[in-house]
Amino acid sequence: MNASRPQQRRGLGRGLGSLIPTAPPPSARPDEADASQEPQPGDLAPVEGAYFAELPIGQIVPNHVQPRSVFDEEAMAELVHSIKEIGLLQPIVVRRSGPDAYELVMGERRWRASQEAGRETIPAIVRETEDTDMLRDALLENLHRSQLNPLEEASAYSQLLEDFGCTHEELAGRIGRSRPQISNTLRLLRLSPEVQRRVAAGVLSAGHARSLLAVEDPEIQDRLAQRVVAEGISVRGLEEIVAVGEHGGAQRRSRRNKPTAPGLADLAERLSDRLETRVKVDLGRTKGKITVEFASLDDLRRIVDVMDPRNRDDRPI
Repeated sequence: MNASRPQQRRGLGRGLGSLIPTAPPPSARPDEADASQEPQPGDLAPVEGAYFAELPIGQIVPNHVQPRSVFDEEAMAELVHSIKEIGLLQPIVVRRSGPDAYELVMGERRWRASQEAGRETIPAIVRETEDTDMLRDALLENLHRSQLNPLEEASAYSQLLEDFGCTHEELAGRIGRSRPQISNTLRLLRLSPEVQRRVAAGVLSAGHARSLLAVEDPEIQDRLAQRVVAEGISVRGLEEIVAVGEHGGAQRRSRRNKPTAPGLADLAERLSDRLETRVKVDLGRTKGKITVEFASLDDLRRIVDVMDPRNRDDRPI
């Protein structure tokens, strides 16, 4: 009876590594391949010219033409902490430079942070072709087929957007999801490492995790996540706890001094979906404030274009 049960997935998974083979492709020519090995509906499609492996960090060297030489210390420290807590779900991309040597193609920040975190190995996609578009398309195809947990899915979205130059529209179209769904999934990466670990392990649902996004304090997120697991609190129940501020500490005291309005969090979420960035909506006693985050000047121009299409004439801001 147990033999027919599908193999249980690892709790933390391996992000994009779940979408490709774990060994170099066989040397046999395609016409010599066993037809029975062809993917069936629902199976992963073959990924030509790439495979997944856990590589010793010492066998990898940075790309000699990497233009980036300065890494934000605070962001790096956060990544190191995350890797220590939950591991690395976004594998680096390398190419072989010798029998036991590899050169980075994508992910130097992840590689450096993994070293600082004390890891001896690192998940990597070993690329055997220079055709990045082919690898991107294969990963998108398999993302549509694979059953990832919510955190793996969020990490896969993030890496496809960052490393492989996908757009939100392309990602949504290829996997049959809406842009708001993708944005909501990506927000799971903002949760504390402790909450992310519970989501990855399957003891906390994606719905619970999205409810916790309304809580900014990581310690309160962790405490609420513990209550959900220990008390079996439903998603709706957690939403009510977060809405009325019944989770202790400074946040509850702050709520007493700050007016609230029904649907404020929903409005902030809708704005975040529309602008594809984090948006905070604060309501004071006499006026409100909307805060829109942006990553760069180009990102700011993109946001302004969404807000007012009349600005789409390349005029400087």
